[in-house]
Amino acid sequence: MNIKLLESLIQVILSLSDQERSLLEERLILNLSEPSTRELMQLAQTGGAFEFLNHEPDIYSLKDGEPI
Repeated sequence: MNIKLLESLIQVILSLSDQERSLLEERLILNLSEPSTRELMQLAQTGGAFEFLNHEPDIYSLKDGEPI
């Protein structure tokens, strides 16, 4: 961990005006509020939430339904 860098950043943030701090907060929250598409795809692939689909029987075939 780079303590000197963190201390410097804290000093800079504390020196900002209220308006500047608000803008900084908005930008940080915007960047961190939602996972990216890539992060969601990675989670779906590795998280195991859809693992049950690998054990479901194949109940549909190409003969089912109407042709498109």
